[in-house]
Amino acid sequence: MSTENALLTILVDKINNDTLVLPTLPEVAVRVRQAADDPEVNLLQMADVISHDPALAARMIKVANSGFMGRSIKVNTLNQAVTRIGLRQIKNIATAMAMEQLFVSNNKLIKTYMDKAWQKTLKVACQAISTMEFYLRLNKHTSLNKDTITLASLVFNIGVLPILTEAEKHPEVFANPSFLAHAIQKLAGRIGGAIMREWGFTDDFVEVAESWANPNYKPEHVCYVDFIRAGAIVEGILQVSDKAAALGVYEEKGVLRSIDMFTDDAYLDLLTDVKSMFS
Repeated sequence: MSTENALLTILVDKINNDTLVLPTLPEVAVRVRQAADDPEVNLLQMADVISHDPALAARMIKVANSGFMGRSIKVNTLNQAVTRIGLRQIKNIATAMAMEQLFVSNNKLIKTYMDKAWQKTLKVACQAISTMEFYLRLNKHTSLNKDTITLASLVFNIGVLPILTEAEKHPEVFANPSFLAHAIQKLAGRIGGAIMREWGFTDDFVEVAESWANPNYKPEHVCYVDFIRAGAIVEGILQVSDKAAALGVYEEKGVLRSIDMFTDDAYLDLLTDVKSMFS
């Protein structure tokens, strides 16, 4: 059995036997989510929780000042940022901002793959968040919302992490990057769904992680998967034979105003604002 097939067999066996080691949610994200779920928590207490992670605190101020939040007056303190963002949104946005902490490795080769995976995630996230913003302007009564797409678009590809971690034990596999791509394509969805369930996330997040790259999954209702897929198609991360035709499906479904939206100045300005949250 080749090394590649051996690794694939190991991964499948561990998935089926529920023994694959899954990443844990960053500690600061756990604290923020627990605080947000406390009906007695107030904005000052939430700011105190976030303040224990200076990097996250700085990110939250950046988010509060971004065009994505639709405000022109700048905030300068974490308390002001939390007040502007609000408790309802803070849970998912803070978790999203902590995701980058998972895409790290002490192994130089693995770190390269992790960095590439994270950069791909960010590209798709920025497109998905921007597309959602345009959708919400025309669909004000939908249950879909910006804070959920912000987190969903940063966890959609979370299933690659255990694959890369397991592959680290078989360094010869990296001589064949196409195999790793195949393993990720074949297994990342199942693993991603398992991670979302392990973290106690809602069905929306499980659906995104499990199904965004599955061509046979075609929900009739507009859902977060649509925005992730559209973003991945635009960025060339979800390979399709005809990009215009693939995006046309989402125009017909009502997800996109039009496929020309992606070259519109207003969209590109918003995309720049969204990118600034992650820079």
